[in-house]
Amino acid sequence: MAINIKKCSIEDTHKLQEISCETFYETFKHQNSPENMNAYLEKAFNLNQLEKELSNQYSQFFFVYFHNEVAGYLKLNTDDSQSEDMGDEALEIERIYIRNKFQKHGLGKYLLNKALTIAMEANKKKIWLGVWEKNENAIAFYKRMGFVQNGTHSFIMGDEEQLDLIMIKALI
Repeated sequence: MAINIKKCSIEDTHKLQEISCETFYETFKHQNSPENMNAYLEKAFNLNQLEKELSNQYSQFFFVYFHNEVAGYLKLNTDDSQSEDMGDEALEIERIYIRNKFQKHGLGKYLLNKALTIAMEANKKKIWLGVWEKNENAIAFYKRMGFVQNGTHSFIMGDEEQLDLIMIKALI
């Protein structure tokens, strides 16, 4: 099969940083100032921050491979690692990042299905995520996958406060 998945470990920190910066920058550079982009990338994806996240027992990262090349990754959070307090019965998809050259191959859906499987195996009752209100493609994708908007939360991009839609999918 052309698509594989592998759980990340601390040894993957540099590759995780590379993909995080590349995908975030490519996706959001046209809608944000260079200063805010750089400030966010330095804060969110520095090696110490990523090592801390990789070492957190309530977070999981998975690389997705397309024809044996790392195409992107998935980050999941439970319990206290969730970016909003959604309780023990929830699993958060914090990131589904797919590199530009691997878009439109079904990798986002593949990673979302992996998250759903993990959530169901852990007996979670809901799965949720935050998505930037201006990321229309992602919002449409999540709606097609059965997520509904259930609120909002702030997302800080450099010195700008932005709004993320909170989208939830019930699993029961």
